[in-house]
Amino acid sequence: MIGIDEVGRGCWAGPLLVVSARKIKPLPKELKDSKLLSRTKREAMFEKLILSCQFGEGWVTVSEIDKLGLAEALKRGVARSLSELDTELNEQIIMDGSVNYAPVKFTKSKCIINADNSVPIVSAASVYAKVLRDRYMTRLARKYPKYRFEKHVGYGTSAHISALKHYGVIDGIHRKSYKPIRAVLGDNS
Repeated sequence: MIGIDEVGRGCWAGPLLVVSARKIKPLPKELKDSKLLSRTKREAMFEKLILSCQFGEGWVTVSEIDKLGLAEALKRGVARSLSELDTELNEQIIMDGSVNYAPVKFTKSKCIINADNSVPIVSAASVYAKVLRDRYMTRLARKYPKYRFEKHVGYGTSAHISALKHYGVIDGIHRKSYKPIRAVLGDNS
């Protein structure tokens, strides 16, 4: 069985990451949705998961998100993650959420709302994706310290909004197509 989850869907900055996971050894018993774990616990869980699973990563850039829109970006991320995992067409695929973004050739794919907390292999994908993307945003913070990406990892927090108002958007980092960003900058089109 393959579990799929994404991170970065609602972010105002940074890439979208879709992760596909396949169990190769027993999963840690304390595994759950990444949103229910502290950063420290996610990092510790990540180290256990890389020994228990194979992962496929489907990174989607900010420019792709702005050009394609979020739904198409999610489809692209899912396809990339499944391809990187070398998924067989007949493997069972479970995705978190209510919309199936898997390519149609994967006929045994289905969505389960809250699968990131109820299906362990989807939880594994959730944790792996969150840790990788957070690490990416922390590296980005070193390049752009005024934006404090290490704290909000690209979400529309008050600190991020304040940075946008003071310093503007960063090309290739901020999702210029997102209405909330345009509203902060005074472009309501």
